[in-house]
Amino acid sequence: MSYTAVITGASKGIGFDLAQRLLGKGYAVINLSRNAPEFAHERFETMPVDLLDADAVRDVAARLADRGVTHLVHNAGLIWPNLLEEAEPEDIAGLAQLHLGSALTLLKAVLPGMKERGFGRVMFNGSRAALGVPTRTAYAATKAGMVGMARTWALELAPHGITVNVVAPGPIRTDNFWGIIPKGSEREDELAGRIPVGRLGTVEDVSNAFLFFCAPESGFVTGQVLYVCGGASVGSISL
Repeated sequence: MSYTAVITGASKGIGFDLAQRLLGKGYAVINLSRNAPEFAHERFETMPVDLLDADAVRDVAARLADRGVTHLVHNAGLIWPNLLEEAEPEDIAGLAQLHLGSALTLLKAVLPGMKERGFGRVMFNGSRAALGVPTRTAYAATKAGMVGMARTWALELAPHGITVNVVAPGPIRTDNFWGIIPKGSEREDELAGRIPVGRLGTVEDVSNAFLFFCAPESGFVTGQVLYVCGGASVGSISL
């Protein structure tokens, strides 16, 4: 069987690393993001889309329906940090569209093909923040929502050979992280020191987990959350 993976937010960071590694395994990869990376490969393409725009997501989903998608990795995300006093319901609505609504629309478009083949891999890039982090009202709520949605889909789709799992990273060296913690700062070093393994995570650490869930040999694992956080989900840290 040939594999085609749709990855949201594969223009940089975790998504880009995962895309390159899947290309190395012979996959075709379709990136859904606002901007294309400065990267070219005969099996890599970008479909520009703003996942915050529900209409735009529906349009791009329709274009994916006949592309033979076997893997859907919903990696794209935003944090929008603020304390409770500054948080607004609109923050939750916006991130719910990005983190949850767009995933639903995309999966519904490619699901008939997955069911017909009797094979599919659906993955979310969740977050350790779903367990609670200060300034993360909308982010934590919607990342936690991924877990409930993934577990529900796992139960519904298991009879069709389709698995649904969540990778939940802790602090990872990406643009999102450095948008909160200044790169090379004392605060970055202090945070790394409070992680049980004594360092921040890398995009490769997270891609390793996704690759496990991607594999056809992982068909007996579904509805799970794999924390890639250096032990931070066991202890207590805050950004």
